Amino acid sequence: MAVTMHDVAQRAGVSIKTVSNVVNGYPYIRTETRERVEEAISELGYRVNVSARNLRTRRTGMVTLAVPELSLPYFAELADSVIRAADERGWTVLIEQTSASREREAEVLSGRRRHLTDGLIFSPLALGPEDLALFDVEYPLVVLGERVFGAPADHVTMNNVAAARAATQHLISLGRRRIAVVGAHEGEQVGSAALRTEGYRQALLEAGIPYDPALVGEAGLWHRSTGSETMAQMLDDGVEIDAVFALNDAMALGALHALHARRIDVPGDVALIGFDDIDDVRYSVPSLSSVDPGREQIAVTAVELLLERIAGLNGSAAPGAATFRRVVPDSRIVGRESTGDVPAGAEGRVVAVQAGGVEEVTVELAPSA
Repeated sequence: MAVTMHDVAQRAGVSIKTVSNVVNGYPYIRTETRERVEEAISELGYRVNVSARNLRTRRTGMVTLAVPELSLPYFAELADSVIRAADERGWTVLIEQTSASREREAEVLSGRRRHLTDGLIFSPLALGPEDLALFDVEYPLVVLGERVFGAPADHVTMNNVAAARAATQHLISLGRRRIAVVGAHEGEQVGSAALRTEGYRQALLEAGIPYDPALVGEAGLWHRSTGSETMAQMLDDGVEIDAVFALNDAMALGALHALHARRIDVPGDVALIGFDDIDDVRYSVPSLSSVDPGREQIAVTAVELLLERIAGLNGSAAPGAATFRRVVPDSRIVGRESTGDVPAGAEGRVVAVQAGGVEEVTVELAPSA
């Protein structure tokens, strides 16, 4: 006879409801209880009838993660972390790539594919503060990143200003004074580039170092190629530097390439630090110092927040005010060979930690039509 949920509950010594919660990925279950149920499921060979469950719960068992570019290492590694976090809770992730297109990002929020999954984790890049109305949706949504604040959704972001300030302060503590930035976006008011550049400027101000616009290198998309091109242009223009803060690791790797091509010693002549702490930076020569923004915590928190919303969804947003959470994970400065923090071949060491936190945010919702 087929193994039932009742059989699993008896073997694990829990209620059928607890087994159901484990099978459906409910986040608030004690680890030991979850492990006991999963062990019973494995021993008995219990198989979930997905079709029946979906009909009963009106859920698909899938969520969507929408990111700008999977070719960028940060988003590829973020997607991997989200997939693993969801899988541990019994959920499947559908990935959508928006290519930072405004039209495609709007389509992600309101498009015809939304019924295919039960909720959305969304990292916008083209949409901004003027698009808040697009985020007032009738399904569970978690927003990532620094482009949109104040949306009617839970939000997991980064400690951008504080982390960038700490990264710059670390370069200053090494005796560097001519610190270049690679990856700035001229005129940007909201976004990672603006926030990280602001952190850089704060660190200079605190150290009494004059801000020099010649040290701020503009870049469009944050790729290895743009990092290399921006760094090369600054060197060709004769800008004197003794350190570089690249606003992401892809550009840091590109900047390192440009420095190597001109036989500039890193870190002897120029210290270099990036942002994101992607896996590649451990294997560059020299290994790259970087800001670890808490990517794993971002992924796990986003999945947990979304599953909580799915579990409590009542079908539509009620008029009036609603409370959402904004979560900022801890960030760390990881020093490696490119800043002289460790000898060749050694593991990186944590230089500084910036504490995050959880904030309750009240958002005024427009009345339902």
